[in-house]
Parts: sequence; structure tokens; C-alpha cells
Amino acid sequence: MSRDRFRNRGGFQRRGGSSSSSGGGGGSSGGRGGMGGGNGNYRHQNQSQNRSPMHQGQPPNKPTTPGATLSLLRKPGEKTYTQRCRLFIGNLPTDISDDEFKKLFAKYGEPSEIFINKIKGFGFIRLESRALAEIAKAELDDFPMKGRQLRVRFATHSAALSIRNLSPFVSNELLEEAFSQFGQVERAVVIVDDRGRSTGKGIVEFASKPAARKSLDRCHDGVFLLTASPRPVIVEPLEQYDDEDGLPEKLAQKNPMFQKEREQPPRFAHPGTFEYEYSQRWKSLDDMEKQQRDQVEKNIKEAREKLESEMEDAYHEHQANLLRQDLLRRQEELRRMEELHSQEMQKRKEMQLRQEEERRRREEEMILRQREMEEQIRRQREDSYRMGGYMDNVRSSIVGFVVCFMTVCNVFLLIL
Repeated sequence: MSRDRFRNRGGFQRRGGSSSSSGGGGGSSGGRGGMGGGNGNYRHQNQSQNRSPMHQGQPPNKPTTPGATLSLLRKPGEKTYTQRCRLFIGNLPTDISDDEFKKLFAKYGEPSEIFINKIKGFGFIRLESRALAEIAKAELDDFPMKGRQLRVRFATHSAALSIRNLSPFVSNELLEEAFSQFGQVERAVVIVDDRGRSTGKGIVEFASKPAARKSLDRCHDGVFLLTASPRPVIVEPLEQYDDEDGLPEKLAQKNPMFQKEREQPPRFAHPGTFEYEYSQRWKSLDDMEKQQRDQVEKNIKEAREKLESEMEDAYHEHQANLLRQDLLRRQEELRRMEELHSQEMQKRKEMQLRQEEERRRREEEMILRQREMEEQIRRQREDSYRMGGYMDNVRSSIVGFVVCFMTVCNVFLLIL
């Protein structure tokens, strides 16, 4: 139901577009709401100081300060031209022109959006900063224009979402970073109590309605986690209220029921009267509602604490299982490495044995060659003696010596 309600809301309108808001005499039903209004004290102060030209049907005088002064009203890091700077203007004259509407807001800087519905008598305008919008609202609300009192309110933010079930460790920056994946975020705030502690709730305002709808659908269909804890956030359309201007007497509907209810002034009921009896029954009903709400909140709190305790135990068990699996994996890797090392050592031993065997074989071959050469020299020497030539014997001995020396050298070279 929350998503259907969100889809049925009217989005903001650009210049030349159409609006689903109802304007005219009341006009504030389409623009009322928003995330707060202007400062009440500032409004009364400016009304008392600047009403003289206003009541004559003229817009406030333009300031003589340069346009750069308007930028000083922005907070550090504040984004410009967001939907929080968008105003709804109701009870506009039906014959108002675009130039007159622009002139009305000329002193508050250059707007980025202007829309006027002349038939229904309302319009929208988007200013640069929230502070400028608050000043414009305070100064132009109840401003007389062509016999009508303008009604200026902050427009409803059509792309604002309520975030619940936030971890205490979620900040404004983390909230904005998390939801930026769905579209441009204008503002992200974690709501805190009077001591600055997180209440587990937050607000995210997107620049466009499709981005907000995408975030709403994705978080509803899936499980969106912002921290290490398996604690999904709950995303819903933001219920917006006007707690600044409220319901002034001039805007109350003066129908017969209103007249009947206002016949009696505020008073305390006297005991024993009809109204006292039924007032007590109303109070009893309220007490019963409070008791039931307290009981429901108590049950929810106990269930939440139980779930957190179970989640903590399961988390430790999960971490233990992960450690066991990691240990088994490391043991398996160590076993494989030992097998590979053993195989490598076996290959090295086999290679050393083959090299040693090859070296012995070569040594034996060289020894055999040496013996053959010695035998050949001996035979030559005997043949020389038999032939009786002394010089020949000497020459053959020298040749045999040289041949033997070269053979020995070759053997050593082969061994090396």
C-alpha cells in the first residue's frame, strides 16, 4: 500500500507543465506539507517592517546589495535549487502575468522553476536556497495582490522517503552514499534525539521522483544492508506534515458543522454533566489505546532484543564455521604443496642419478680409450725396436709421449 500511495502522489511541475494540485481560493492543499517552514519570529519582524509597500499592492523593494550576498545565506555544503527550496503560492489573481509573478520574487534571486496555473490561481517557484525560500515565504505570505491575499507555503516534496531500522553507526554521509546508487540525492539526514544519538530513522530526499520510486521498489523487493550487520533498512514514502503554519483561523472551513462546534468556548466540563460523562469515556478510551500501544511497543522491543541476541550468536557461529572452512582449505593447500615438493625432490634425485651414471659411463669410456692408446704406443715402440733404428725409436717415443699426453688432456676435459 505504501508504494501505491507513493506512486499516486503528484510530482513537481516544470514551467509549461500541468499540476495535480488544487489551488484557487484555498490553494494550499497541493502545496502544504514540506519539511518545515519559515521562521515564525522572522516572519513577524519582516511583516512589521516591510508591510507598508506590500499593503499598497507592490512587491518588496529590491535590495541594493549585490547578488553575491544571496549566496551567503546558504549553509556550508548545501545543495542549490533542491525541492526543499520550492514554494507553493496559492490564491493568485487569475489575470496575473509571468512577468508580474517573476517580479514578485525578483529580490530573492534567480529561480530555476516557475509554474503558474492561472485558471485555478496557484503556482510554484524554486529558489536557490532554503534560507531564501524561508525569507520569501515569511515576507510574501498574506501579501495583498489585486484584491487577494497570497498564501505561500513550502511545496510537498514528492521524492522524499522515510528510512527506518538504521544501525546506530550510520551517519548522514553514509546514508547519502548508500542511496546515491538509485539517483541524485538532494539531502540525507539521520534523525537524532536531544542528545545527538541516532533514533534509527532517517530521511532521504531525491532530486527526481523516478529515483525515489526505484529506491522504494528495490529496497522493498530485496534486502538492502548499510553496514556489516545483517539489519536491512525499511524504506517507505515520507508522511509529510506542516507543523510550522498549522491551520490559521482564516483558512478554517466555515461550514454549518464549524458553526455548531464553535458555539461553546473552551472550558472544563463540570462533574455530573452529560459532557463530563462522555468526556471521561473518551479519556478512558485514550488510556486504553496508550496501554495497548505501550504493550505493543514492549513486545516489539523484546522481540527486537531477542532477534539481536540470536543474530549475535548466529554471527559468531557463522564466523567460527568460516574459520573452520578456511583452516581446512589451508590444510588442503599445505598438503598439496608438500606433495608437489616431494615430487620435485624425487625428480631432482632421479636427475642426479642419471647424471652420475652418465659421468661414470664417460669415465669408463675414456679409460678404455686411454688403455687402447697406450697399447697402440707400446706396439709401435716394439715395432721400432725390431726395425733397429735408434733415432726412429727416439722419434716414436716422442710421438707416443705426445699422443699419450693429448689423450690424458682430452680425458680430463671430458670429465670436467
